[in-house]
Amino acid sequence: MTFDLQSLVRKNVRSLKPYSSARSEFEGSAEVFLDANENAFGSPAGFGLNRYPDPLQRELKDRIAAMKGVSPSQIFVGNGSDEAIDLLFRIFCEPGRDEVITCPPTYGMYRVSADINDVGVREIRLTYDFQLDVPAILAAISASTKLIFICSPNNPTGNLMSRGSVLEIAREFDGIVVVDEAYIDFADEPSMIAELSEQPNLVVLQTFSKAWGMAGVRVGLAFASSEIIDLINRVKPPYNVSGVAQQAVIDALDGEATVNAWIDAAKAERLRLENSLIGLDIVQRVYPSDANFLLVKVDDANAIYQYLIEEKIVVRNRNNVELCEGCLRITVGTPEENERLLAASVRFGISDS
Repeated sequence: MTFDLQSLVRKNVRSLKPYSSARSEFEGSAEVFLDANENAFGSPAGFGLNRYPDPLQRELKDRIAAMKGVSPSQIFVGNGSDEAIDLLFRIFCEPGRDEVITCPPTYGMYRVSADINDVGVREIRLTYDFQLDVPAILAAISASTKLIFICSPNNPTGNLMSRGSVLEIAREFDGIVVVDEAYIDFADEPSMIAELSEQPNLVVLQTFSKAWGMAGVRVGLAFASSEIIDLINRVKPPYNVSGVAQQAVIDALDGEATVNAWIDAAKAERLRLENSLIGLDIVQRVYPSDANFLLVKVDDANAIYQYLIEEKIVVRNRNNVELCEGCLRITVGTPEENERLLAASVRFGISDS
């Protein structure tokens, strides 16, 4: 495989002169800022919100780089990892001509972003044990294939993809392989970030929305070579992550020990919930999970889903998803929430018998 990054980039992006914001043009320290047409009198909300945020999130990237063992130049910070997904389409895929490969059942935003950007999608279904069908994926690659999306741990199945399979695809494909690791903190294997130095066509997505409990601020990450990150920064909106969101994550990073304790608690509850669900008559199978949720095959997914709604408990009905027929996706909650779910499930089983 010969990887040539510039040959993959859309011609208009290669020649694009990115927007230059006031805050990106000035570097250094100053006391009077009269360059960005902000409200000099302040904000009724306070907190310095009258000022534009750092467009490149330098302080936040420095903190993340130290935690992840990469250079700040290898990090993109976005409005959720969904922004990174969309920007990758904009950079590499010509509308109406290029295509990507996805491996359903998987995260639905890959397809949505493809449709928005008028990019074709080749779907190579996972195997029946929810692993990558490597020969089929490699056979599906064409001259128009620019991106391959792999979700690991996968949503909605919950399992890690074989690391060897991911690396084989990356080595054999001369386009971009995107590994979405939104749930990697709940897995026992290390992140694919460790492979970046050997795989220049790899992009790894992560998020603060899951283990870090920051879903409300919408901050996602992309890790890649500095050359790929430079392209993403070239096409992103100038102030894509608010100052409030940046500061919230910076403050949260001081709580890494607390987050690690939450992860341990979630994994313990995942095991307890799995063992309890297996014992219910209405449950046919609980699939192994490396995430903070369980995919559960039940007797009547639609009926159980509706019953839980009536009990004021919301889970995700995956009955209409290929390979997930008859399944519910259940997030691991607190011990009290899990007990309420189990009690309602027992009541349904009694009423249905």
